Amino acid sequence: MQRTVSLLALALAAGSPLSASEPEKPAPDATAHSGPSTETPAKAAEAPSGDTALPRFAAELAQRPMFVGAAAWRPEGDARARWMSAAPAKRQAARWDYARALIGTGRAPEALGMLTLMEEDDADLALVPVFQLAKGIAQLQLRRPAEAMAVLSGAELRDNAEACAWRMRALAALGRDGEALQQVNCALPAINGRRDASRIPFILAAADAAGRAGRPGMALRWLSPLTDRDPAANVLRGRAYLAMGEVQAGRLRLERVLIDGTEEQKADARLALVEGEIDHGALSPAEAIGKLETVRYSWRGGPIEERALRREFMLAMANHDTLATLRSAATLIGYFEPRSDAAELLEQARTALFAVLAPDSSVPLAQAAGLYWDYRELAPAGPDGDRLVDRLADRLQEAGLYERAADLLDHQLRERAQDVVQGPLSIKVASLRILAGQPERAIRVLQETEQPGYSDEMIWDRKRVEAVALHVLGKPEAAMAALDSVPGGELLRAEFEWKDADWERFAATNGAALPGRGPLQAPQQAQILRQAIALAMLGREDGLVALRNRYGSAFEKLPSAGVFDVLTRAVGSVDPATVSAAMGEIPSASPAGRFADLIDAVYTE
Repeated sequence: MQRTVSLLALALAAGSPLSASEPEKPAPDATAHSGPSTETPAKAAEAPSGDTALPRFAAELAQRPMFVGAAAWRPEGDARARWMSAAPAKRQAARWDYARALIGTGRAPEALGMLTLMEEDDADLALVPVFQLAKGIAQLQLRRPAEAMAVLSGAELRDNAEACAWRMRALAALGRDGEALQQVNCALPAINGRRDASRIPFILAAADAAGRAGRPGMALRWLSPLTDRDPAANVLRGRAYLAMGEVQAGRLRLERVLIDGTEEQKADARLALVEGEIDHGALSPAEAIGKLETVRYSWRGGPIEERALRREFMLAMANHDTLATLRSAATLIGYFEPRSDAAELLEQARTALFAVLAPDSSVPLAQAAGLYWDYRELAPAGPDGDRLVDRLADRLQEAGLYERAADLLDHQLRERAQDVVQGPLSIKVASLRILAGQPERAIRVLQETEQPGYSDEMIWDRKRVEAVALHVLGKPEAAMAALDSVPGGELLRAEFEWKDADWERFAATNGAALPGRGPLQAPQQAQILRQAIALAMLGREDGLVALRNRYGSAFEKLPSAGVFDVLTRAVGSVDPATVSAAMGEIPSASPAGRFADLIDAVYTE
């Protein structure tokens, strides 16, 4: 069964008159109606009226008395036949009677369709209280309590008993139990006016709201007119008795439901039995969560699963069970109508998620990342959420989990980043893809986030990452071409040639970019020392002499002075072991900056 946000799981309609000797039977009510309608669409079924607009009907309907009781939804005679044969002057009145009949027989989809058709031909009907009442009832019968409340809350319906009765059911379905009970006094004339089984859904809704509001005695009083053999009533009786501490009486009622209730009623009874065990301390938190999950797997959707999830969430929070906390919170938030405590629930779930992702968390980093990925909808939106993802991605990168970090930021890139914000994020994602050994995906990320709004510096950095990816893919010519218009691109070209030990090309490229006279920082020292090695490898003694003359004084007071001295001596005067040892002393800072790290990672593997 698909998850749905449903009306009261126990709100049944009634059909035959109640008696002391026979159990109540369900009456027509769309809360129990299922299956596709075979009704011909209303507009097509009507007799054609040509181009003549239908007379306005809103004023006439507004002058009619307001309804109280079930008789309002049982028009006299054959309402359908009157609608089918109605002349244009009487068509709206005939539609109205037929819509009422459809509501009375629980055919809510067709009723709402008819009411919508009426409103299309006379927009003022939306202002008529009795029309609002009919629309609200149809919405509620379709298990749309929030939409029903929006229609039933008009000022002119505030003190109408029929509207109060249906508002009570809608509020109970939304879990707003205190507000539902506030409607009772106003609703009593409409409920008591129903002398047959059509009053049962209202009794059950009131009893359910009372029980959930912590007033089990009131719930039992509401249920007293109903026979002790009615499964719907026994579910609520069982829950009320358990809440009052009368375990045997409660268990007996619930076990009777398991014998002859519907599948939905049986699921409700099983959940109530588990709740009773939890409330009386008969289960450990882990056992309770396991039993609640068993109930949820047997019945998906509606207030039963929602109630089980809320219990599971509270138990998981109290037991510091992070996985169960996140799982139950995510399902509640993703599949059910928000309640008054929605903000508090979300904040509690986020606190649990933050605790998992904290650097001092006992949850292993890879598992924490998986939990974030599974429950990322619980993360905050905006800058706070972005910072959370960035911190987690940095930790994954530091731990060498490059693909996990890339997946995390890739989702951020495509789902949350907009416009030019994609520029720096795309560079980071592409870099992580290279580190993860996925250069093809790095190039694809850059291609898919291409746009004209990037700054020049951002465009150049994207080109540098693209060049690295192409070089890793074994496409050196394409890599060099990507750097053609990039300022300082020769430093990255030289890095490629250095890693490939292409001494001839490296000496030419690097030699053209050597620094001028003056203080030398670590990257510039590395650039000069690398040039000395390339020249030595090529046997170019004249080049070494020139290098020694040009930079000798600059190296005199540097820690790398000894290395410079060894590497710029005459070719053949130093043995290979000495040169190899000197190479190990070259500063690690690359002239190509942070982009060299990507190349280093690939060549180190």
